Amino acid sequence: MIIETNSAKETFLLGEKLGRQAAAGQIYTLNGDLGVGKTVFTQGVAAGLGIAEPVNSPTFTIIQEYEGGRLPFYHFDVYRIGDIEEMEEIGYDDYFFGEGVCLIEWAELIEELLPENIISITIEKNPEKGFDYRKITIEGVEKL
Repeated sequence: MIIETNSAKETFLLGEKLGRQAAAGQIYTLNGDLGVGKTVFTQGVAAGLGIAEPVNSPTFTIIQEYEGGRLPFYHFDVYRIGDIEEMEEIGYDDYFFGEGVCLIEWAELIEELLPENIISITIEKNPEKGFDYRKITIEGVEKL
């Protein structure tokens, strides 16, 4: 499914809708260039899970854990993963196969670790359609 948004608020609200539908054990992959709105989308997912604390990209920590919502939320940013063994060291499988919801930015860098039943999200800009325009492709979801 392809959804077009025309503001950061619309991108946030789409993430929030996805977060409200999230189930325990769900893994979302989030791909897109720097500056496309991955953090805004993620903040929406967290809001949809009922997480009230600020959500920022865990670029330097690899994972940020949020426990205050209806399900635990694990936000990964694997952009700086140099070796797949780093994921082993942080115990990724406890997160991927646990009772929380995982959202993984730059997931293409750890594709071999991902289970089959993920929901893949790609955010793209198109400057010809406006500065705030985003094309968001979601694969693995029937409807929102």
